[in-house]
Formats: sequence, structure tokens, C-alpha cells
Amino acid sequence: MTAEYSAIARFEQVSHHYGDTRALDEITLDIPAGCMAGLIGPDGVGKSTLLGLVAGATKIQSGAISVLGGDIGDSGFRRSVSPRIAYMPQGLGKNLYLTLTVHENVDFFGRLFGLPANKRRTQIEEVLESTGLLPFSNRPAGKLSGGMKQKLGLCCSLIHEPDLLILDEPTTGVDPLSRQQFWELIARIRNRKAISVIVATAYMQEAERFDWLAAMDSGHILSQGTPGELRKRAGKDNLEDAFIELLPTEKRGDHSSLVIPPYTREQKTTAIEADGLTKRFGDFTAVDHVSFSIGQGEIFGFLGSNGCGKTTTMKMLTGLLPSSEGSATLFGRRIDAFDLATRKRVGYMSQSFSLYGELTVEQNLTMHARLFHLPEERIASRVDELTERFSLESYRTKLATDLPMGIRQRLSLAVAVVHDPELLILDEPTSGVDPLARDQFWEILIDLSRNQGVTIFISTHFMNEGERCDRISLMHAGKVLAIGAPDELVRSSKAANLEDAFIGYLRQAAGEEHSDGISATPSEKLSVSPQAETKNIIFSPRRMYGYMYRESLEIIRDPVRLAFALLGSVILMLILGYGITFDIKDTPFAVLDRDNSPESRDYIASMGSSVYFTEHPPLVSADDIERRLQNGELQAVFEIPPDFGKDLKRGRNTEIMALIDGSMPFHGETIRGYIYGLHSHYLSDLAVRTYGDKPTFAPVSLKVRYRYNQDFESLTAMVPAVIPLLLIFIPAILMALGIVREKELGSITNLYVTPVTRLEFLLGKQIPYIAIGMISFFTLVVLSVTVFDVPVRGSFATLTFSALLYVIVTTGFGLLMSSFTRTQLAALAVTAFATLIPAVRFCGLTDPVSSLDGASAFLGNIYPTTYFLYISRGCFTKELGMGDLYGYIAALCAFIPVFTGLSLILLKKQGE
Repeated sequence: MTAEYSAIARFEQVSHHYGDTRALDEITLDIPAGCMAGLIGPDGVGKSTLLGLVAGATKIQSGAISVLGGDIGDSGFRRSVSPRIAYMPQGLGKNLYLTLTVHENVDFFGRLFGLPANKRRTQIEEVLESTGLLPFSNRPAGKLSGGMKQKLGLCCSLIHEPDLLILDEPTTGVDPLSRQQFWELIARIRNRKAISVIVATAYMQEAERFDWLAAMDSGHILSQGTPGELRKRAGKDNLEDAFIELLPTEKRGDHSSLVIPPYTREQKTTAIEADGLTKRFGDFTAVDHVSFSIGQGEIFGFLGSNGCGKTTTMKMLTGLLPSSEGSATLFGRRIDAFDLATRKRVGYMSQSFSLYGELTVEQNLTMHARLFHLPEERIASRVDELTERFSLESYRTKLATDLPMGIRQRLSLAVAVVHDPELLILDEPTSGVDPLARDQFWEILIDLSRNQGVTIFISTHFMNEGERCDRISLMHAGKVLAIGAPDELVRSSKAANLEDAFIGYLRQAAGEEHSDGISATPSEKLSVSPQAETKNIIFSPRRMYGYMYRESLEIIRDPVRLAFALLGSVILMLILGYGITFDIKDTPFAVLDRDNSPESRDYIASMGSSVYFTEHPPLVSADDIERRLQNGELQAVFEIPPDFGKDLKRGRNTEIMALIDGSMPFHGETIRGYIYGLHSHYLSDLAVRTYGDKPTFAPVSLKVRYRYNQDFESLTAMVPAVIPLLLIFIPAILMALGIVREKELGSITNLYVTPVTRLEFLLGKQIPYIAIGMISFFTLVVLSVTVFDVPVRGSFATLTFSALLYVIVTTGFGLLMSSFTRTQLAALAVTAFATLIPAVRFCGLTDPVSSLDGASAFLGNIYPTTYFLYISRGCFTKELGMGDLYGYIAALCAFIPVFTGLSLILLKKQGE
């Protein structure tokens, strides 16, 4: 490899920005080949952006990047080289699918890289045995510990035997033993095959093991070379101090080594005491009988990996979570979420930034001062005091969301102490902060503890921070492994440092030398097989099937999504089938009879005897009319004038006033028609009773008959129309959410960095939802026939074939919606709006498309629901078949390449 090129990746004047934020600023860098290369620095300095560019997951904005001897910005080269690159993104299990088992995850990646079945089986067994995961092949990834997830992510990355392995902070939040095992595994792999590895890490102790380092800050390279060269250049003994020394002078300032005065607990009260504190979530025990005591003014550290129970314990101590068992006291009083007096003595800083980004620094401090009921006259001076004390004066008018990471953490701490608490509970407050800002943060904590007697309970997974605490508790899997001063724990375990001591306690807790069931010395078996096929295949059914199979498994194992997919259309069919009706019966009416004659009562009886009207108690006045129409009791009112009967007998013209509730125009117009019809019927019947025959006005009579739906029932018309509505609404939403979910979870990166083409990805995701749509179609047809008694009178084969085309179109519409939405909420809202409004209003559900004009007619003619709605009604009520409907079927076929093509154009193969 090194004979081909000395640099595995070469950057020339590369810049990258996100909005106004510049992540990389004219980087020129050669990362050497054939070694373990590391990028060190805190969060937000550009490490992940740089690695994403190397992997081809992120699009180059400016500059040039060469990877494995070629231009990674060239799509053809990127497609050909992707089988030689493995990329493991930042975050525990970020490239994994948590509902899939260990075996299924690795098998999925094997399919994406085109490995045939026999080779895939061999490779899966070898990588799982090598990492110690083989006994857990059938365990869902979501139920693995942090260390096991990272090892599984590594297995997925190595399944195709890459030449370049890119790891973005692979051990963040992982316990020390799993971290140690991870790096031992990487070393064994590199001993068997000379692959190049590029790693980003925030752990300076971890970086000591790398062959070459580049220190980064604010999108710039501070220095590069071996760890020894960086330490020598900075004149420091360790990388953390060296990193601070390498920072620009204006940023480093007058930084000096942190000095922590000793803590003595004599004659000091107990601030926190926990006794058997336990928290269960269903069958899962997050915190298991934790006991400890913390003295006033003490800095007490909680050390452990992500998910070990640190945050849950802290939330129980603040009253944010009730305990399942055990007890805890603050300042001698039992914790009660409603005990505001005790809670005012506590300041809490959550793990993530939880202030209001749209408020300035000053506004955040003022608001929280008011929330803690500080006297109004004291607030201004308290804000001034805190901004000066925490060095926030120059940021006072800046929005919190625009602050650098270290300044955000200082602001969060200032907010936590705004009410002068006696106890501070800090949940990983320095995660992602650079070493200089971390030291500045600790200077404040030491001042609060030693000079003001504030008790500090802090959680962290940085071992060097644990060494700064007066006492620490080592926590793993919800249990406390040991409590004591850091140097005492190191001595008692006969370890070289705190990390080795923690590893010893983890091994001891496991009963043998393993953690979470993973052997500390996994099998040496890992053969170097021929590389995955690197031919540029335009379309691979194997890769498409990989996505199709994986999506099907995720749907089946997600009960909420599966229930919505299969039952959602059934429920909506029942609601809409009975709810959307134009049959109006039992309309409530009342009469103000100012005549009260036999003729007026006869007229009222003729109205009340109809199925369309139901008579209510008579009206007594005009005010009564207004009141009963307003409150909705009546929808129609008749007012019969005085002398109605006399005028009727004498043949004089007389008028009856009918008032109709017109708040619903269509409903009111229907009632109006009923009234005219019943009125005419009354006059005809009166003529027969008076003269013995109906009057004849003309020699021509009109007889109206209905060719289809002879009974003129709404159900017969609406049920076939509701089916197209539901087959675009639910499948399109499910499809859109299926794609956008990948974007939200970050697994869309697997599309970016594997040989999978956009068409393979889209079709693999679409096919399971087409199957769901067809299941929904058959279910809706069965409901139509059995529940609503609306049979299919035409060709069922034509209806089924058309439904298949329509579902392909509607899921393709969902693909299109997902291509420009980034969140599931946005995808849901946009897809629902874009399907329901046109389908209901412009596609012939209530009014024929031919009766529309202008923009309405245009939308109706370009929307697919129009064509399938006609097909559905034709097959259900008009006895139509393929020969009658081929034009509408052809129109549906035309939508398929349009939606698929637009989705391909809009879906990006790289992130921005």
C-alpha cells in the first residue's frame, strides 16, 4: 500500500462550512498511509467533517482531496473505491439498526458490499468470533451494551475487508474495559492486514497509542506528528497539556496548571445520602441498590460509561424521577419533588445544553433568577455578578445558541448557581469541551467548593477529571463497584492509574476477565479474504434486496408502525365510509303556526311524516325561532301565516316562510330541495283530495331513473372513492417516514459510504411498503363487500392490477416527499397535506373533475388519485373492465417513472 502512495488521504486548501459556521478553514494536510492516524481535539473543531470528506460521505465544497490515490470528489472514482473504505460514524451504534440482531446487521452490510451468500456466511462467522460477539448473534443490537455496539459497528465495517478504516470517536461513552478491548482488537486486525486507520478522538490518553496525530482547533491544524513529537514541541509531559500549549496565544491566555486544595470533612454536615437507591423501567433495572454519602463542600465524582445509570441516579436525587426502591436525603430531608424549599438549595446542570437558545446570555440568567423567586431588586446585581465571575461580559448580548461550546457550559453553570445553591449536581458538564475550557470550568468548581462550601456532585467518563475529585464512585450496569479517593482506589487495586483501576474493578465485578459477556481475549481467527467485488455494477439485485429485507424486518418488529400500516386504513375506512355521506334524514324542524287551522295542521303533518324530517315542539315567537336555530336544536323552521286555511280554501295566494340553517351550504341546499319536493307533493295530494285528480300542466312528462346506484345511496358512491384516498394517504406517509427516519437516525450514512446506488436504495425501501399497500387494498375490498355491502360488479382483476400500479405511484410519491424533508415531523405534515387536500378537493371525490376549471382542473388532471378513483368506481358500480379503463391505467403507468426519476434527482448520495 505504501508503495503506491505515502499519504492515505491528502487535503489541499480544503474549506467547509455549515451556514455561517466554518468547520474547516483552508486545510492542507497529508495523512500517512499504513499507520494508525489520529485527529485530536474537542467537539466542534472539524474532526467529523474531515473524516466525512475522506469517507466520501460529505460533499467537498472547496479544495481538493485525494484518498487511496484518487480524487474522492469524482463520483466515478468514489463509486469504485467505496468497497475499499469502511466508515464508522460518531455515536454509539450510529451505523446500526437496533431492531435487527447482531447477525442480521452484519449480514445487511455484507449484502450492501455485494458479498455472495457463501462468502457472507464465512465472513460473518469469522468477524463475530474474532470480536467475541458470536454467542450474541441473535441478540437485538438495541439490547447490547455500549462496548458491544461499538464492536458490532466495527464488524459491520470490516465485513468487506477494507484497505482504509475510518473511526469517528468510536469509544466515546464506552467503559474503560470495552475501550481497551476495542483497541486491542484493532491492533490484532492491523497485524494480520496492513490497513490504514484514521481515528478521531477527544480522549488524549487514548491518542497516546496512535502512530501519528493531527491536533485540531476551530477548523485549523495546530500541529501534526507522532505523540512524542507533539509533546516535545509543546514541552509537556502529556498530550492534554500539550494540546493546551499548542493553542493560539490569544486563546490560551495566562493558563496555568490546575491546583486543587485538599478537602477535609471533619465537622461538616452530610449534603447527600443515598441508601439502596433503585430505579426500574419495566424489567430493566437502571440503578441497582446504590448507596453513598457526600459531605458538605465535597467534590464527588460519578464515573462510568453511557447508560450505566449516572443520569438516572442524579434525576432521582433532584426529584425529577421517583425511585422504585430505597431512599435518599438532601440536607437531612427526604427527597420530595414538591418540596420547593429543599429544591431551591440545589442547582442542576443537565447532560445536554438545556437553556433557551433564542434568549441572550443576560436574558437566560434573568429568567432563571425570576424562576427561583429572587427579589426583583436583586436580580440585576446578581446577573452582573455572575457575568463577571464566569467571564461572560463580552457575550452578554449574544444568543445562547451562538455561543462556543465552552462558553455554553459556563453559562449553564452560571444559571445553575443563580440562586446560590448549597448543592450542585452536574451531569457530564464538560463532555465535548476542549481541555482549556475544561480547566477553566474546573477552576470555577474548585472556587465554589473550597471558598463557598458548595457541595458538587459531578458525573463524567473522563478519567483525568475523576482524578480531580475528592472522592469518586465507579459505576457500571447500574451498580456501584467502588467508592473512595482516586489515589486510594488506584493503590488498593495495585494499578498504574485510575483507568487501569476501573478496568480491574470491572473484571472483578464480572467474576472473570470479561465485560458484558465479551471475552477480553477474543479469538485470533480472522482470515484475510479477497476483497469484496469492486466492479461498477449499475444495478445490483443483491444490494437492493439487502435494503428490502432489512426494511421488512424493521417494520415487522415495530408494533406501532405495523399496526398503523395494517389497521390504519381499516379504521379510517370505517370512519370515512360511514362519516362521508350525502344522505340527509331526520332533519329537526319546528313550526310557528299563526293560523292553527285544520289545513295548517295537515301541512305540518305532511312534512313530519317524511323520513327526511323530524318534528320538534312548536315555536311560540320570532325570538324563539332565533334562539333555537342559534343553539343548533333546529335546522329548518316553518312559519304559517294567519288565515292560511281560509285563503287556501278560497284559492287565494298565500305564502309559507321556510328558514333553513345555511351555515353548511351543501347541507342547507339539500334540505331546500327536500322542502320543495315535499311542498309539491302536498299540493298534488291536496288537488287529488279536492278535485279528484292531479292537475296537468303540459302534455310532456319527465321520468328520471338512475343508471348506476339506482337507490341513490351515498355508501355505494363513497366507499369506492374512499379506497383511493386511503391508498395514497397511508402508504405515502409510511414511505416518506421510512426514508426520513434514516436521515434522523444517521443511518443514511450507510447509503453515502457503500456501493449502493440511489435506485437500489429507493426500490429496496419501497417494495415492502408496496406489499403493505396491497394488503391494505385487499382488506378494504373485503370491508366494502362484507361490511358496507358494496360489491365489485366489474372486473376484479382489472381493479387489482390498477391498485398495484396505484400503490407503486403513491409510495413513489412518498419517496418524492422524503427527498426534500429532513425530519419525520416535517415529512408527516408535508405528505399528509400533499395527499389529502388534492385527493379530497380536486380528484372527483365529491365533484367530477370535468366540472372544475382553471387551476382546480389542472391539479385534478395531473394527480394520480383522479385516475384510480375513476377505475375504482367503474369496477365497483359500472361493471367496467380492462377494455373500458385502459386509458386511465396507462395514465397511472406514466406517473411511475416521473416520481421515481424526480426522487433519484433529489436524493443525494453525499451529505452536505
